[in-house]
Amino acid sequence: MAVQKISIDEFIQQASSGIIIDVRSPGEYEHAHIPTAFNLPLFTNEERALIGTTYKKQSREAAIKAGLPLFGNKMLGMIEQVEDWINQRQKNKEEAKPTVFIHCWRGGMRSAAVAWLLDLYGYKVIQLIGGYKAYRNWVLAQFDIPYSFKVLGGYTGSGKTEILQTLQKRKHRVIDLEGIAHHKGSAYGAIGQPDQPSQEMFENNLALALHEQNFKNNNKEIIWIEDESQRIGTVLIPTPLFHLIRNSTCYFITIPFDERLSFILEGYGKFDKQSLMNATLRIQKRLGGLETKTAINHIIEGAYKEAFTILLKYYDKWYEKNAHNQTLPKIELIPILAEKVDPLLNAELIEKLYK
Repeated sequence: MAVQKISIDEFIQQASSGIIIDVRSPGEYEHAHIPTAFNLPLFTNEERALIGTTYKKQSREAAIKAGLPLFGNKMLGMIEQVEDWINQRQKNKEEAKPTVFIHCWRGGMRSAAVAWLLDLYGYKVIQLIGGYKAYRNWVLAQFDIPYSFKVLGGYTGSGKTEILQTLQKRKHRVIDLEGIAHHKGSAYGAIGQPDQPSQEMFENNLALALHEQNFKNNNKEIIWIEDESQRIGTVLIPTPLFHLIRNSTCYFITIPFDERLSFILEGYGKFDKQSLMNATLRIQKRLGGLETKTAINHIIEGAYKEAFTILLKYYDKWYEKNAHNQTLPKIELIPILAEKVDPLLNAELIEKLYK
């Protein structure tokens, strides 16, 4: 067998049928990677830095000579690791072994070396031309596609994420921005969530989610997405995509204040006081010194209803302000009146109005 090389478009079409192996260093992989890829580093972070310095200060040949002993010592471990991944992927021994799709940063020496080794061992190996750099260019291109969005809006505590999840269960196309960002969008949005991804990893995950939804609906059916600020915690929605969202029709669900307050209390009342106080301090400048102090005192005393009444009123005002911000792209609003925070009933309301 010989190692086959394919373009990024072919890679996107084929790679889900096999296993993707990223041979870049652990530091490169941890910063961001193709979402489904395994990391099989040819060199450690320190080894990569040493070889890179040798390449720049001496020559390509000198760098290869410096890397060969390091590679030689790792060959057996690499083969055994790939065997383990493939065994996990195979449902039974009779079926064909999955293809190994391999890449490094630019599709150069690192991926070529590991591809040679795995091909020699007997696996079907495909190398990505242009490597991870080509994948990143593909990712960025996904944010320029004119998707057919319908946007779900509403004040804080309306259960928008839960409505989207219900719509997804009812076979609608959905992109969960907050789920991909690991953040619920407010100063309190990181509480109870996993660590946020890097901006680059957020973009990688978002691009894949968009591609999967667009591939399924063949660019014809609409995709539901939540109305968000461009910043979600520490990550940003790419500007072209954000402008498209803001220029799409928004179905704005309005639910009484007390119903939303009860929903917020149920969701956030279970978290520790220190986390809630720290989050409150993050909005101190906008909330105001007196309101911040009062809200924190309520949290300390366990009077969560009183604390979240102050905070929810603040977020309602902040949402209104952003809705009338002249610097943001305009969004068409279709109002939906709902009696309570009930994801199923409210999803059905949206379906009836949309149809």
